[in-house]
Amino acid sequence: MSGRLTHAAMALLTAASLALSPVLVQAQDAPAQTTPAPTVQAPAPAAPVTPPPARKLDLSTGPNYSNGPQWFPNVFAPYVPMNTPQPILTNSPRIGQLIDNGKLVLSLDDAISLALENNLDIAVQRYTPWLNQASLLLAKSGVNGKTVFDPSVTSTLSLEEQTVPVNNPFFAGVSAGSAINDIIQHSTVANFAYTQGFEPGTQLQVTFDNTRSSTTSAFNSFNPSVQTSMQVELIQPLLNGFGRTINDRYIIEAKNTLKVGESQFAQQVMTTIAAVANDYWELVYARENVKVEQAAVGVSQKLYEDNKKQLEIGTMAPLDVLTAESQLATDQQNLIVAQTVQLQDETILMNAITKDPLSGPLASVEIIPTTPILPPDVTENISIQDAVKEAWQKRPELLQADLNLKNAAVEVKATKNLLLPTVNLFGLYNSTGLDGVATPKVLTGAFAVTGEVFGTAGTGGIIPPGTLPTGFVGTPVSTPGTPISTGLSDSWDQLFHSKFPTFEGGINLTLPIRNRAAQSANATALLNEREQDVSYRRLQNSIFLSVRNAQIALTQGRGQVAAAEKARSLAQQTLDDEEKKYQLGSSTSYNVVLRSRDLTTAKGTELRARINLIEAAVAFNQAVGRTLEVNNISVADALKGAVSGVPNIPGTPDADAQAGHR
Repeated sequence: MSGRLTHAAMALLTAASLALSPVLVQAQDAPAQTTPAPTVQAPAPAAPVTPPPARKLDLSTGPNYSNGPQWFPNVFAPYVPMNTPQPILTNSPRIGQLIDNGKLVLSLDDAISLALENNLDIAVQRYTPWLNQASLLLAKSGVNGKTVFDPSVTSTLSLEEQTVPVNNPFFAGVSAGSAINDIIQHSTVANFAYTQGFEPGTQLQVTFDNTRSSTTSAFNSFNPSVQTSMQVELIQPLLNGFGRTINDRYIIEAKNTLKVGESQFAQQVMTTIAAVANDYWELVYARENVKVEQAAVGVSQKLYEDNKKQLEIGTMAPLDVLTAESQLATDQQNLIVAQTVQLQDETILMNAITKDPLSGPLASVEIIPTTPILPPDVTENISIQDAVKEAWQKRPELLQADLNLKNAAVEVKATKNLLLPTVNLFGLYNSTGLDGVATPKVLTGAFAVTGEVFGTAGTGGIIPPGTLPTGFVGTPVSTPGTPISTGLSDSWDQLFHSKFPTFEGGINLTLPIRNRAAQSANATALLNEREQDVSYRRLQNSIFLSVRNAQIALTQGRGQVAAAEKARSLAQQTLDDEEKKYQLGSSTSYNVVLRSRDLTTAKGTELRARINLIEAAVAFNQAVGRTLEVNNISVADALKGAVSGVPNIPGTPDADAQAGHR
């Protein structure tokens, strides 16, 4: 009879040891009562959950790369790199504040905040909007399009000295000799040009040229001479290349792509938050499952030790001892597996909420989840039509598809314009100035002659004044006078007063005969737009499927929890009945222990069902697009990577202070 009392005490101890962690609802973890008909208690009503603090994430950690540096008043700013901060690869201070005695005490809200600050998937995706801003900056310059919007100034400053051989000295203005004649020329050039394009396709070019030259030739009126010119030319496309649609094409697309990048970042935040939440609850389950397996090992250990004692006093067969030992070994293996899963889940969660999981004490810290296991407050009773409509409004993927459709429509309009012939209206104005140093000719009265009298009168073919014979024609001889010096200012005066103007206007026409390149570009754009239309519908259907599956999983999850609660209650009742039978002598201690183990399994199954239900709620919120709002997250905060404790409400002192800081 003492053996039976020992068995009964063991059974009661086993039933008491099966109580799970306090994270379960107390009504579900009430100790087993040996009553004839235990009633199934409903879970206690959940205490109201305080919503997490608002988390605002913004992109104020660096410059807006879509604007570029201002050129005024610092005219050198465009020629230096923009500030691009180095990435922060150390953990945020928040994680150190949560460590207490070697344990990381972590709520679900803490895990989400740490993920927003430290998760490397979010950190990598954060660069996408910044890269798209840089692409928008490139589009604003117009380099990729038909019209360059960034004005440019080019200049040429040069000095040149040139010695030119002369074969005909008479026409070159040099004296003849037996050796090779040459002309030596010196020139100084200072030319400037300004070029800019405008949204209608207009192109403006202004050139301002200045050349000072001197030569040994005697034929130039000015030596040295200063020649200046200014030319203004306007070209306006009338068909191909006309209008903002074609010339702002890449800017419009870049702005849409920037919104796509921000939406992709929001999608990454939603995906990461859902993953972190699942990782958190998997760790909760793993820790509770370890307790379940520890309880099972305790039961098996007690049974094995008791059976050994019964074998020693001759009241039990050796086979019963062997069976108990085998069960103990199996339960110990299950415990090792559960402990391994706990360590793995802990590592996964640690990697998701840190940049450096080996920093400081994190390598050996134990994560202690503190958020209780409560039924989710998400309702799946919303109609599938309303749920899908909400998802279509909130899911980032659909916004991205819509923006891609807009870009495809821009391409269609632009390539349609490129089908047209090129007709350019142009106008040109040119003004020139010329001045320098002029040397006047002074007549001497003598004549240079040829013929029979050459060499007979005077010397060198030059006849003095008044001695030219009758019937002969001579060339008057002159000598250089006093040089008259003018220069650049006089040349500019002629230039700006338009003393020597040129006006020109006209139309240039380019008519491609087959126009196959433009036809191909337009056909490609149209086909891409049609493909985007189909892809948009496919994405809508995919979202419908994910919402419907999440809704079904949430409904089924609640049903599984209810069934698991019932199974746990029945397992408790079965254990109570088996204990009564054992007390009456109609059962064995082994059967009592088996019923105790069944209760352990039922509680583990109930725990799994509750975790599955919470994860189904996470999946439902993600499918409908509610992940950010249910966690009080704004995308601006995620871009910054620093979680603020207050919502960013325009007009409030905190928001105004933040805006002033930015």
